[in-house]
Amino acid sequence: MKVLVINAGSSSLKYQLIDMDTQAVLAKGLCERIGLEGSCLKHTPSGKDAVTITEAMGDHSDAIKLVIDALIDAEHGVISDMKEIDAVGHRVVHGGEFFNGSVVITDDVKKKIEECNVLAPLHNPANLIGIEACQKTMPGVPMVAVFDTAFHQTMPAEAFMYGLPYEMYEKHKIRKYGFHGTSHYYVANRCAALMNKPIEELKIITCHLGNGSSITAVKNGKSVDTSMGFTPLAGMLMGTRSGVIDPAIIPFIAEKEGMSVDEVNNMLNKKSGVQGISGVSSDFRDLEAASKEGNKRAALALAMFEYQVKRYIGFYAAAMGGVDAVVFTAGVGENSIDLRGRILSGLEFMGITCDAEKNNVRGKDAEISKDGAKVKCFVIPTNEELTIALDTQKLLA
Repeated sequence: MKVLVINAGSSSLKYQLIDMDTQAVLAKGLCERIGLEGSCLKHTPSGKDAVTITEAMGDHSDAIKLVIDALIDAEHGVISDMKEIDAVGHRVVHGGEFFNGSVVITDDVKKKIEECNVLAPLHNPANLIGIEACQKTMPGVPMVAVFDTAFHQTMPAEAFMYGLPYEMYEKHKIRKYGFHGTSHYYVANRCAALMNKPIEELKIITCHLGNGSSITAVKNGKSVDTSMGFTPLAGMLMGTRSGVIDPAIIPFIAEKEGMSVDEVNNMLNKKSGVQGISGVSSDFRDLEAASKEGNKRAALALAMFEYQVKRYIGFYAAAMGGVDAVVFTAGVGENSIDLRGRILSGLEFMGITCDAEKNNVRGKDAEISKDGAKVKCFVIPTNEELTIALDTQKLLA
């Protein structure tokens, strides 16, 4: 079975074609600037150099056609005919309370995804466009929606409710939803496999650390709490996002700076986080370099980020009544050796340790805790695309 995984943005479309018999990625790529001047496709067949195809893409249907053409091309294609694509798995950001797992896409499913547009206005409409473009270009091919929020639907009410008047939840579904669910699900299950233990017997804290960061408490295979909230703005300090702040700060800034609510919201999402603190960058590599050169604000941004990760580890260990493993994943979590070491330092009282030699690793599965440690610590590269493909295969089997 070959599954095409699609992650559609408002003007972009990422894809991978995966052979499920071997779980090998046959090809992957990115369509950029869809509907804009200068649109192009960057296509990378397995074992070959990337190919850039510059061609006008007026909409996502054009992009899908270009992807199919690239996949079956005589020179850089990996299949001989579009009919070799057995199914399509779509990443969808928000499933609200409608979906607690992946589903085969029907008209009713699309309607419910559209109803969640108000909860994810930047993502869900684009995800829907990608679904409809694929249905138009590949009629009859079964398609599956895999939701970022679904894994977190197992959170208990005491974890997902906010201290607002209850009617705000009843009328507007204002509650914690959580995100990065596909990533947290994958690395938690991979952690259990590396420990050679059933995930149903483990308490795992998964740290998805990147430009967008979230931390999840996974107890007995289920998400019981997560740091992101009603939107991906909540939780810990991120690349450009503020994370949790006192809500009274918003009207205070609006009044003092003469800003609208939308302008304050834009600042919190795009001009805050480690970039806002450091004044240097949202890229953690730049912050590490600036900190080593004596930039105090860059050092402060890193210290705040590390402190907040450490705080969530303690928070979720308490919430689960213990912890068996801590996992680092995503761009920063997989690659920042020094940052991981500083986060784990000082947690020895919980049985959490970091072996400096083992921690000298990037981008591959590795245990980084000391031999005999009570709590195992791991680096595990996330693989959301494979998870989407596996869910697609499972639903259509």
